[in-house]
Amino acid sequence: MFSREPNTDYTTALLLCKDKVIESCSYKKCRYKGLLLSKREKIRSENMEMESQEIINPKMKKYLLILNCVMLGIGISGGPLVMRLYYIHGGKSIWLSSWLETGGWPLMIIPLLVAYFRRLRRRRGGADPTQAAKLIFINTNTFFFAAIVGLVAGAADYCYAYGVKHIPVSTSSLILATQLAFTAVFAFILVNQKFTPYSINSIALLTFAAIILAVHSNSDKPAGESNGQYYLGFFLTLASSALFALMLPMIELTYKRVKQSVVVINYSLVMEIQLVLSFSATVMCTVGMLASGDYKEYAREMQDYKLGKAMYFVVLICSAIVWQFFYLGAAGVIFYGSSLLSGVIISVALPITEIAAVFFYHETFQVDKGVSLLLSLWGFISYFYGEAKEIKKQKKRQQRNNTQSIDVES
Repeated sequence: MFSREPNTDYTTALLLCKDKVIESCSYKKCRYKGLLLSKREKIRSENMEMESQEIINPKMKKYLLILNCVMLGIGISGGPLVMRLYYIHGGKSIWLSSWLETGGWPLMIIPLLVAYFRRLRRRRGGADPTQAAKLIFINTNTFFFAAIVGLVAGAADYCYAYGVKHIPVSTSSLILATQLAFTAVFAFILVNQKFTPYSINSIALLTFAAIILAVHSNSDKPAGESNGQYYLGFFLTLASSALFALMLPMIELTYKRVKQSVVVINYSLVMEIQLVLSFSATVMCTVGMLASGDYKEYAREMQDYKLGKAMYFVVLICSAIVWQFFYLGAAGVIFYGSSLLSGVIISVALPITEIAAVFFYHETFQVDKGVSLLLSLWGFISYFYGEAKEIKKQKKRQQRNNTQSIDVES
């Protein structure tokens, strides 16, 4: 299709294809010719801006994917531990805990500003130094869609915070591991996620690991908790698992919607979407906090906190920071990988949380938890082995296509 311009890269080729479609439409509907051509120029400028900012080779993409996997692992492992630390030493507010899960969103302004100044420096060193660098990339439609995803995240935050308050960390972690099965279903529905035998095997192993732990979870009710609170915490944690699983494919769907309009999407736009998502969830939790009057008890809670006033603020700040690792890491894994991969990383990291809970909070580590850990690692290896084979197949397929294209041109 693009044989006349063999030196044109993939992104430019797609842009030229879009130009041809727009021009052909403008010839049929002359009344909209000016509007369509101006839209074409807007699309072209947006794509050139994004292209000039970030061109990532496959090797760098792999490293960035690993970095975001590590961030996601830190967030999902450390977040529940810090949240439980708040509760066991005198913290009582569910709304405050849920607020902290996304309340650290201003931290993302720092890397966004760094990225902007990098664009500004590159623009000044370019062919047209007088043209201003783009400050933000997110458009109105993407903004509102990200805000809706943020409301889902806010609901998940509250359900999870309630669960962590009334059930042990190990139990809440094993329940949250079921999100992988939910993620697989929602990813198939929303973004047409394709499954391989290895990914299906991974999902089965990780789900089975969670089931093994769930069978033995009825004997770990914390002292002082009623049966009603315990079971409500259990089911709300399960609800948070489903909501988190819905959120991940919705984020991937947001990226797909953006790609349909501007072709190129960069990590700055990913951070902007995540900032809007976190801000929306934080607003939702703030409204709940004010409506319930929960904030009136914070001064007394700080005074009575067993670790002292200073540690009270340290715990809150650390909770906000660690949970931002989770959300930004999840967004990055979805951007460089997929929502299903994000779900796999979360499920693999949860047994680490259980082991840490044994050391820090002296929770029991039985044989079933060891079996669950081994099954989780097996599922993790199975998924990435399948992905490696799929990448090799795609490279071979691409080489065949390139060979055929050269033969046609000659």
